[in-house]
Amino acid sequence: MTEVVEYSQLVIGGELVAPAGGEVIEVVSPHSEEVIGRVPHASRADVDRAVAVARRAFDSGPWPRMPLEERLAVCGRIKDGIAARAEETARCISSENGSPYSWSILAQAYGPMMIWDSAIATARGFAFEEHRAGVLNPLLVRRAPVGVVAAVIPWNVPQFVAAAKLAPALIAGCAVVLKPSPETPLDSYILAEICRDAGLPQGVLSILPADREVSEYLVAHPGIDKISFTGSVPAGKRIMEVAARNLTRITLELGGKSAALLLPDADLDAAVDGLMGSAYMNNGQACVAQTRILVARSRYQETAERLAAAVDALVVGDPLAEATQVGPLVARRQQQRSLDYIRIGQEEGAKVLAGGGVPADRPTGWYVEPTLLGGVDNRMRVAREEIFGPVVCLIGYEDEADAVRIANDSDYGLSGSVWCSDVEHGIDVARQVRTGTYSVNTFGLDFNGPFGGFKNSGIGREFGPEGLTGFLEYQTVHLPQGYQAPEKAPEQAPAPEGEGEGV
Repeated sequence: MTEVVEYSQLVIGGELVAPAGGEVIEVVSPHSEEVIGRVPHASRADVDRAVAVARRAFDSGPWPRMPLEERLAVCGRIKDGIAARAEETARCISSENGSPYSWSILAQAYGPMMIWDSAIATARGFAFEEHRAGVLNPLLVRRAPVGVVAAVIPWNVPQFVAAAKLAPALIAGCAVVLKPSPETPLDSYILAEICRDAGLPQGVLSILPADREVSEYLVAHPGIDKISFTGSVPAGKRIMEVAARNLTRITLELGGKSAALLLPDADLDAAVDGLMGSAYMNNGQACVAQTRILVARSRYQETAERLAAAVDALVVGDPLAEATQVGPLVARRQQQRSLDYIRIGQEEGAKVLAGGGVPADRPTGWYVEPTLLGGVDNRMRVAREEIFGPVVCLIGYEDEADAVRIANDSDYGLSGSVWCSDVEHGIDVARQVRTGTYSVNTFGLDFNGPFGGFKNSGIGREFGPEGLTGFLEYQTVHLPQGYQAPEKAPEQAPAPEGEGEGV
């Protein structure tokens, strides 16, 4: 008998409260296809309540007016709480979305902990106020919290993305309404408990699981000052349209179709090993996945054989089994999407070099074999559209200039990598590829550096000081001639401009 986790209340302002309506979200295991959880489905009335509570917390509450170190102390306790409940969180998310536990414990649990840690360190070295010499008068340039934030997160790495938004927003002094995906709402209740136990003041954080309709109502709400969204390109474009009505600030982290470029002198052993992790991570359900592998035609056959053998060797199975490297996709629609693209690729002329269907030993669950498509032309749909499943394209190129051209021939620009014998030459290649992050002989995502995309991959950046800046507004204060700033300014972030003022 499958244990069903049930929550009957919503988290509004940090408190558990009865939902306004009676609609329920059922969470279904992608492995067993059985219901494993139920939570309330937030309604528009719940959004109104949460935004009103957040406005009071920001406009007149203590959180944005606390000295920075006091806020950082609370955030430090949140980080410690995440660390203490890492295994519980990882198992919960793996049960919800099929993420292999071996990957989940790192990316779904310890990753968020490191994001909070990095954000705290960034804030301690950040200039929230600085004095500048003006053309006529001395200036004080302040960075004030942007206000009430709507943070909308996806189902693939829910706590990772929640941390990327919550940590800088809370450190800046904002209040947040967090909207988890209906596929993965259970782990958000763990986060709510952690934040409550850490001493986050009442009103600062609400968590509202809901569908797209309620999400649109949230981001269109006139009480929201900033939207931070991670998800698909169509949803991001719609959010831009809705946000324009209120001139709401936005950060959008969207999709990718990233290219891994193997130069002819690459160490093939290292490249193949690295690509198994970066191409098929999280069952291929990762925006930064290296889903186009570019190989010189002179080494194409050799590379194709090595990659196909490595893909065939990946362990597919129960996401909670420690040996599993590829688990089920989050929902039946995602399974069908991957299978459809495999079929489309073959119709366009691509060949299945590994995988290509549903594992024979997995009749239950939304599994797709890790798949490698060879003979792919970059004009094919499988090379241009984000599949968001364990389907990777192998594309041949003539020379390095052709490889760079193919890498850049995409509507996306989120990630990428180059594998070569000379790191300095790899850096030169990186300078030619239009993506927000790039790796040389590795694959990385560092929380001290800005993360985000070019082109359709998004607007704005997360992580590092750039990510913190996304939750701040600039204010210039003109000072009288002759004014001399005190030698040591108080070490705290600036409070909002007014108390009790509305939006």
